[in-house]
Amino acid sequence: MHSRIYRTYQPIRWMLVLTVVALLLMPLSASIQPAKAQGPSSGIVCTTSPGPTPTFTLNATDGYISLPDGNLVYMWSYADTSPGALAFQYPSPTLCVNEGDTVTITLTNNLTVDTSIMFPGQNNVLANGAPAQPQFNVFNVMTSLTNSVAPTQSITYSFVADHPGTFIYESGTDAELQNQMGLVGALIVRPTGVGFTSGFAYNWAGTQYTPAEEFMLMISEIDPDIHLAVELGEPYSMTTYHPRYWLLNGRAFPDTILPNGTPWLPAQPYSALPHVEVMSATHTQPALIRYLNVGRIAHPWHPHGENGRVIGRDGYPLVEDLAVTPKDLSYEEYLFDIGPGQTLDVTWKFADVEQWNNDVNSPNYNPVPGFEYQKQNLIRGELFGSPYLGAAGDPATGEVNFNQCGEFYHIWHSHAVFEVAAYGLPMGGMVTVVRIDPPNGCP
Repeated sequence: MHSRIYRTYQPIRWMLVLTVVALLLMPLSASIQPAKAQGPSSGIVCTTSPGPTPTFTLNATDGYISLPDGNLVYMWSYADTSPGALAFQYPSPTLCVNEGDTVTITLTNNLTVDTSIMFPGQNNVLANGAPAQPQFNVFNVMTSLTNSVAPTQSITYSFVADHPGTFIYESGTDAELQNQMGLVGALIVRPTGVGFTSGFAYNWAGTQYTPAEEFMLMISEIDPDIHLAVELGEPYSMTTYHPRYWLLNGRAFPDTILPNGTPWLPAQPYSALPHVEVMSATHTQPALIRYLNVGRIAHPWHPHGENGRVIGRDGYPLVEDLAVTPKDLSYEEYLFDIGPGQTLDVTWKFADVEQWNNDVNSPNYNPVPGFEYQKQNLIRGELFGSPYLGAAGDPATGEVNFNQCGEFYHIWHSHAVFEVAAYGLPMGGMVTVVRIDPPNGCP
């Protein structure tokens, strides 16, 4: 079967908008999860291995992903070979380990070309027990940034995860093409310093977050012409690279907001919907968003509702003299560029700092000043309700209320307008939303 790369009809998936909204309102416990990927309906799905010497076995393989315009695109990926795991997935499994672990990854190549894995940010990587090295052909031309493996053969990489952070693992062989084809994944190293093991991104107090609110947004783009040429064994040229699809965690909107393990996206298991609770006396720490750009170009990312605070970059915390007198170098941005190959660790919170209260009989009455919407353009409670949280309660006769318990939604998206599309289809690309629950969550 060949991928259809030219859109000739309107997407069927938009007929499922109400279904998408309904899925947004599902409780966190309602989800369908692949083996070894248990977790909530949103949030990071870790592939793990127990003990201080975690071992992973991966296959370099191929398959298809589904896009919201109805097209299928041929992809490559690293797939977990553990029993019950997905035979193919994009992006590749998110590997989660602890600082100080000795990590071993065995790769079997089921593709028809040589391939490899390299681990940017990791020190002293070994390949089959020897230091990993770039590879050269008989003409002294470099063919791979690290030790590669031929089709049907296997290779074992190992390293000590000596510092926490968010990292990319990817092919080092013909990397320009193979990373575009999908040989990319996330590696998360968690801190183990005294007092920083749970709910910290790094061994530093300024990186604390709510453990239940940890999310990954892996940014990528696809040029379907290249993928079709590879699928058919035809020539291609990276000099004519022209992306048409813009993805978050291997999905394009509206699929980005569907739960982890959505059954009709069997090869795209990761949701891109952050789901948080408003800050309160009982919920005092922000969410953590781990951003990874595995594409070839920089992307301007804009989360609505509140600025993000960048606390780490490329696997290092933004703090000076950590071992002496820590100086906080983190910073807030309402929009930040994420460069090719870059990772950012960003905390995000939603707080009612103005103490909004529209009850005229309350001693704390404090309506937010602003202009009055025209009534024909405003339906109270339809995905927004109040300026901060959707107003809970029974709607008036004739009103429509999609809110489950007074939650609130904000759109998050690329600020490059052409990336908010899937092969030109508006609102089909690098877009998601954040769901914000009222204090104490939803019943």
